[in-house]
Amino acid sequence: MTAYGLIRLTDGEHGPGLAWSSGHLFFLAAVACFIPVVMGMRRTAAAGRGRPGRALAGAGAVTALLGIVCVVAQAVIDLVAGFLSEDREAMREIFRRVKSHAGVEPAVYTVGPLLFYVGLLLLMTQLAALRRIGAWRPLAVVAGIVATSVSLDLLPVAGLLFLLAFAPLGRLEEPDRRPLTATASPGR
Repeated sequence: MTAYGLIRLTDGEHGPGLAWSSGHLFFLAAVACFIPVVMGMRRTAAAGRGRPGRALAGAGAVTALLGIVCVVAQAVIDLVAGFLSEDREAMREIFRRVKSHAGVEPAVYTVGPLLFYVGLLLLMTQLAALRRIGAWRPLAVVAGIVATSVSLDLLPVAGLLFLLAFAPLGRLEEPDRRPLTATASPGR
């Protein structure tokens, strides 16, 4: 996400070309990286927490994944518009035509992508409430969301905030597993 933000800052026209396309490809990769993160958070939040805990974790994951689908749709539309257009004005016309279809604007450009953030926050908040992560991590996610809503020029900052919040999640210990230590042997 930070790479996309940095590339976006170099593209003064925000229009078709190498910067537009490479930035959106980085963005697609960033969003795809959240799929295993969401699934891992769901597993950790649901483990041994009873039916209500599993339901909340499942709702957070489904919400985030639906949001990811919407964000991917938006990025793909942006990429196709960039490939089909010779200038920014031609892109605007393609976007106008796409958004003229009923439901596209809320599903792909406004409400749908917000589901991604809502789902992430549900899962992060559940993990913080379960004391599996620090309470500051959901706050870092909120700060990243706020940064992107203030200005897309703050995407590099938002990407770093998300990295800060999510990077250590891969080291979360599963409740029913213990990490191997240097003294443990495979036979024990």
